[in-house]
Amino acid sequence: MKKILLLTGDYAEDYETMVPFQMLEMVGYEVHAVCPEKKKGQTIKTAIHDFEGDQTYSEKPGHNFQLTYSFSDVIESNYEGLVIVGGRAPEYLRLNDRVLEIVKAFSAKDKPIAAICHGIQILAAAEVIKGKKLTSYPAVSPEVKLAGGEYVEVAPTEAVVDGNLVTSPAWPGHQKWIAEFLKVLGVEIKL
Repeated sequence: MKKILLLTGDYAEDYETMVPFQMLEMVGYEVHAVCPEKKKGQTIKTAIHDFEGDQTYSEKPGHNFQLTYSFSDVIESNYEGLVIVGGRAPEYLRLNDRVLEIVKAFSAKDKPIAAICHGIQILAAAEVIKGKKLTSYPAVSPEVKLAGGEYVEVAPTEAVVDGNLVTSPAWPGHQKWIAEFLKVLGVEIKL
C-alpha cells in the first residue's frame, strides 16, 4: 500500500488534520500521521478555527486525534507525498530541525507536497519555496515573500498548484486542495 506522511501537532487545525487524513485513506493510501516527540497511538489536541466576522479567526477546542505512526520512525523515501496541516502547530513545528529536514527531503525529490493555512510557515522555514507560486492564510503571506515565494492571493475556497506543491489558504478550500493534491499524486477517481 502506498503511504503518505502527514505532519501535525498539538493545536493543529482540526479539519485540516482530520479531513485530509480521512480523504487520503478513503482513496487507498496508508497515512502516517506524526508529531515530533510523540509515538503511534498517542494523541494530539486539535483546535477548530472559524470565521465569524471578527478581524481574525476564532479558536475552539477540537478533537483528540490519534497518531498512526511514530515520528522517530519516519524514513522519507517510504512516502509518495507529504501533507502539512495548519493551525497553531506549525508555529512550533518549524523550530524542529528534523521536521525541516523531512520537508527539504520531499522537496529535493520533487515529491508531492500539500500544505494549508499556517502549514506554509514550515515550508518557509525549510527554505523550499523560493521562486514558487503558492498561497497561505493571509497572515502568513509576509513569511512567504521573505522566503522568496510568490504569494498568490486567492479566495479561501481555492487552491494554488506549482509543480509538486499544492497550497490553500484554509479549510474552506479542502475540496480543491485535496482534489489538486490527488492529481499531483497521479490518483484518478472514476465515477
